[in-house]
Amino acid sequence: MSTQITITLPDEIYQRAELFARLANRDIASVLADTIQCSIPPVRANVFDLEPIAELSDEQVLALTKLQMEPEQDVRLSELLDRQQAGLLAEAERLELQALMQIYQEGLLRKATALSEAVKRGLIESLNE
Repeated sequence: MSTQITITLPDEIYQRAELFARLANRDIASVLADTIQCSIPPVRANVFDLEPIAELSDEQVLALTKLQMEPEQDVRLSELLDRQQAGLLAEAERLELQALMQIYQEGLLRKATALSEAVKRGLIESLNE
């Protein structure tokens, strides 16, 4: 199943995609669809249960700015990354690593969004200041 959408791209991006599509002998729509598919990581279904950060209280937003993985998960993620780098990762471990990386990425995105919201609300100073 597919959903059709209309997007507006900057001319430079469209030209790059068009050139790549010609080079690959593909249509531009499939090139853009594949690029989006590769660029957006999967998100677990239970993320839909999370309240949008903009709707959280100041205290909740500040708490999320300090969000970290559970210590056990963090240790296991490091172990698996070390095993992967050494070329010793088993298939079951590869799936576990993939799941932990997803948890890590989702948490990092949530934390970054909370930091942005906290700066917008004046709860913390911008890192650039």
